[in-house]
Amino acid sequence: MTDRVMGEATKKLVDLLDLEQLDTDLFRGQQPETIRQRVYGGQVAAQALIAASRTVPEGFQVHSLHSYFLLPGDYNVPIIYDVERIRDGKSFSTRRVLARQHGRPIYYQSLNFQRPEEGLEHQDVMPEVRPPEEGLDMMQLMTERGADDGLSKEWAALDVRWLGNSGHGGIEEDPMRPSRTQVWIRVDGPLSDEPLEHLATFTYASDVSLLGATLAAHPQSGPHEVQMASLDHTIWFHRPFRADEWWLYDQWSPSASGGRGLALGRIFTQDGTLVATVAQEGLIRPRPAR
Repeated sequence: MTDRVMGEATKKLVDLLDLEQLDTDLFRGQQPETIRQRVYGGQVAAQALIAASRTVPEGFQVHSLHSYFLLPGDYNVPIIYDVERIRDGKSFSTRRVLARQHGRPIYYQSLNFQRPEEGLEHQDVMPEVRPPEEGLDMMQLMTERGADDGLSKEWAALDVRWLGNSGHGGIEEDPMRPSRTQVWIRVDGPLSDEPLEHLATFTYASDVSLLGATLAAHPQSGPHEVQMASLDHTIWFHRPFRADEWWLYDQWSPSASGGRGLALGRIFTQDGTLVATVAQEGLIRPRPAR
C-alpha cells in the first residue's frame, strides 16, 4: 500500500462519515455535494453505524446490522441520528438508531456488538474469478450506458471493477443461480488503522451494485426501464479486514417477485477469506412502456 496515496475524494468520504455529536446519543451527519435528488443509502447506513459505535463500551465491535429505508433522504439538510441503548452485557451490546430529517424518520437501524472471542471456524470457498486488474471500471460503464445520475462523482472514493453478470456475460454461468453479478471493490486510497473507519467505509460501499444483481437475469436493467429503491439492508461481519484493499463482492438474487427483488452478497478478500455477508431487498418495479 506504500505506492497508494489518499486522494481528495477518499478524504471527503472519511470526513463525511465523521459525525458531529449534539448531545448524549444524538449526532448530526453532513451531506456531500451532489446533483442527485435522493440520499445514497450506503451513506445513511454508514453514518448510523458510526453513531451507534460511539455509544458502546470500548473493546466491542459490530458483528451485525439490520436496517430499513423508510423515506427518501434530502441532500439539502443534515441527517440527525438518535441512538437508543437497548442492552449492554458482558459479551454483547445492542443499539437502535433512528435517522430523521424534517422531523420525520427516514431510516432505522439495529446493531449488535460483541467483545472479540475465539470460537469454531468454517467458511464458504471463494469462487474462482478474474483478478481486479482484468475487471472493467464500473463508473466508466455507468457513464457509457447513460446510467450515471451523479453517482460516479459521489462514489469517486471507491475503485469498482465489474467482472460481469448473468445477462451480459463475463462470469461463469451457474444454473443454480440464474441472476448473478461479481465486482471487485476497494476504497481508492489508504485508510488509517482504525477498524471503525474500515467498517464504516465498507458499509458505505456495500450498497454499490447489490440491487442490480436482481436484474442480471432480465433484459430490463436501465433506470429508464426499472424503478429501483432499497427497502432494507443487512450486514453480518465475520472477520476483520481492510476496506482499502481489494474485496470480491459475489452477488446473486435467489428471487424476484411482486415488484421486489432479493439480493445476497458474499465478501471475500483476495486471499479467499470470507469476511462479511450482505442481504438487501429492494423495489424493482418495471416502468410503463413509453
